[in-house]
Amino acid sequence: MILYALRCDCGHEFDQWFENMADYDAKKPDLTCPSCGGHSVAKAIMAPRVGKSQPAAPAHPCNPTGCANMACPMAQMAS
Repeated sequence: MILYALRCDCGHEFDQWFENMADYDAKKPDLTCPSCGGHSVAKAIMAPRVGKSQPAAPAHPCNPTGCANMACPMAQMAS
């Protein structure tokens, strides 16, 4: 699915979902502006929506005296 920002000749802007680019091309002749009903609709200039990176989860502090994970290097140092 792809979301296109569309604009009619009157300047009304609206969004519409399409399966893919070919779906937009196939439906373009039938698109109408929801505000004025105009049939001259084209893709508006769009900025890409880039998600913000998520901060890395903080590392869990190692507790060498209470660590039961024998694969933990800190647990092996404490024994």
